[in-house]
Amino acid sequence: MNQQNESKNYGTPNQNEHPEIAEVDWIDDAFYIRKTRFGLYTSVLKNGKDFLTGGTYDGVLQMSRWHLKCEQEGTLHLYTRVVNSGVVGGKL
Repeated sequence: MNQQNESKNYGTPNQNEHPEIAEVDWIDDAFYIRKTRFGLYTSVLKNGKDFLTGGTYDGVLQMSRWHLKCEQEGTLHLYTRVVNSGVVGGKL
């Protein structure tokens, strides 16, 4: 499908997408942001799964873009570390 046809079909529900998800304003054609009932903001990916949650719309927008960029480039491991392994040492 060429770029012109894709732009004509923008907003048309994909058969693999949930109908409610197909009606939102996609950001970078990858996610959208919704306000939760507690006043927080959550980014939601194309597959319908919640991605990141934060206190401000702009914060969630910025970090969702950054996180997806790092995943795409394969550099997320450079910014990730394990603080605690969760393993209890010693004898209980």
